[in-house]
Amino acid sequence: MGTDRGSSGPRVLSAQQARRVAVRAQLLDAPARRRGLDVLEVVRALTMVQVDLTTRVAPSAELVLWSRLGGGLDRGELADRCEEQRLVEISMRLVHHADVALHRAEMAVWPDPDLHDAYEHQAWEWVLDNGGCRADVLERLRADGPLPATALPDTCVRPWGSSGWSNGKNVAKLLQVLAARGEVAVAGREGCAPLWDLAERVYADDELPPVHDALHERAVRRLRALGLARERSAKVPGPDPDHVGAVGEAVVVEGLRGQWRADPDQLAALDEPFEGRVALLSPLDRLVFDRKRMAELLDFDYQLEMYKPAAKRRWGYYALPVLVGDRLLGKVDATADRRAGALVVHAVHEDEPFDAATREAVRAEVEDLAGWLGLEPVLPS
Repeated sequence: MGTDRGSSGPRVLSAQQARRVAVRAQLLDAPARRRGLDVLEVVRALTMVQVDLTTRVAPSAELVLWSRLGGGLDRGELADRCEEQRLVEISMRLVHHADVALHRAEMAVWPDPDLHDAYEHQAWEWVLDNGGCRADVLERLRADGPLPATALPDTCVRPWGSSGWSNGKNVAKLLQVLAARGEVAVAGREGCAPLWDLAERVYADDELPPVHDALHERAVRRLRALGLARERSAKVPGPDPDHVGAVGEAVVVEGLRGQWRADPDQLAALDEPFEGRVALLSPLDRLVFDRKRMAELLDFDYQLEMYKPAAKRRWGYYALPVLVGDRLLGKVDATADRRAGALVVHAVHEDEPFDAATREAVRAEVEDLAGWLGLEPVLPS
């Protein structure tokens, strides 16, 4: 079924069409899993993979790749690509090395009066007030990097003040600002701790495009990865917003308000048969990462509950969303008990009752995940 277009105005997508656009764009339909993509190709198609090292099941980036590639994925490949710097960490995201120049173009002008908000300018003023500490950190990295933040000197004359987690964490804040400017970068990790180095030793010295060209290209690629996105949305932390501006094609989604943009290639694919599958997702998977978009497009009630007291959790510490075709229909509450050699499924929460085929497909995904982790699956009877 194609999209409708009136005599004037944008195309109108049904709720089902909108869901299918989002799922296909994220490589979560059945044909995408059979395509034989590798880790680098998946990360580039998604534009980025969130870094989160929680190991209740597995680190989020690994789960995102497993959801697309399945149990045949070499568990060491992600680490290998990072060590080779073919995947590069920028602001807690892994990006393809060929896309780093698109981010460095913004770093080269940061903070820009027209591109960056007052908070970012205030952070830069704070760094300028602590110019001696900036020089000390860069000199230490030049001599001995890569190093963890704990090995870097705090010679700030004006402490960083915040009502949040960063209050008084001078070196951490300094590194965050210098990374935004492209002066330092994450060169790797030692356990969970990032290792910092001079950016010139981490990033390739590629020619940079003009910043507005780079931002436009990032928006085009972001829309290609999402399939469907708001034209405008609230600002979020990190190198890329949830909105895409005026790229792609304007569409209306039935039942939803506001201006949406769709990837033209995904619109062209709407007349092709949709072949879905069952997939278990990381709680930080890009399909569900923007909780407002998830609720609007996929009508899914979900949040990561690891920071809630146990008594207030509905689905579990690190429940994995369950994709069934083009719908999110449940959560799998699981724990990787490595001492016992088991992937323990505490509960399978069905938002709508699963049919027998779906229940069996969820079990098969749990078994595939367990095998990939080198564990035995333990499911509720």
